[in-house]
Amino acid sequence: MRKDKEKAFELRHQNKSYKFISRQLDIPLGTLAGWFKNELWSQDIRDSLGQKTSLAFPDNLNRMVAANKKRWADLRESYREAAVKEFAKLRDSPLFLCAIMLYWGTGEKSQKSPRVKLTSSDPGMIKIFYKFLVEVAAIPREKISAWLLLYPDLIDSVQKNFWSKATGIPFEKFTKSTYIKGKHHTRRLSYGVCSIQVSSRALKERLLEWIELYQNYFRSDSFITLEK
Repeated sequence: MRKDKEKAFELRHQNKSYKFISRQLDIPLGTLAGWFKNELWSQDIRDSLGQKTSLAFPDNLNRMVAANKKRWADLRESYREAAVKEFAKLRDSPLFLCAIMLYWGTGEKSQKSPRVKLTSSDPGMIKIFYKFLVEVAAIPREKISAWLLLYPDLIDSVQKNFWSKATGIPFEKFTKSTYIKGKHHTRRLSYGVCSIQVSSRALKERLLEWIELYQNYFRSDSFITLEK
């Protein structure tokens, strides 16, 4: 047996990986694979080494999960910090205040989802929030979509046309509508209910932070003094 091959087998018996042996002896990985492919004991070493690095094993998986959680937590914190800086400049803007109050009241506030969604039967509310998304949050118009909740006797295209003209949302940005099963005889929404939404973790975190900041601001001495 050639000396480098003999040394390679010696290192392999010491549970060394192909990469380690290749670096130590300057032997191509393909050559090592050919030497050891029929050695059952080498395959056992391969499996043992794989267990130490595979994400299928709890310790490694837990470390990866913890690292991902920290990365997302840090990212969310950076979005919140940005919101605090922006709040000082935007706080007294009528459009900003109105949009945040609307979202505080009827917006989707689950932290688990990056979706920013506001639902209302009032076209004026949807129009204000759409204007906020475009002009204040700087969300590209093509990223914003809407959909309708309608009664069975309402015509989909007619209602989409109404909401599009009333809110400024392009007709083509309205996705497939959802129809309510049955018809309520005492309660009627002539044009249905509209939901406007965009997927943005950055905006979702900022919106939640702005809501908290307004709550604190409304309780603060400076706001009370201003009111007096």
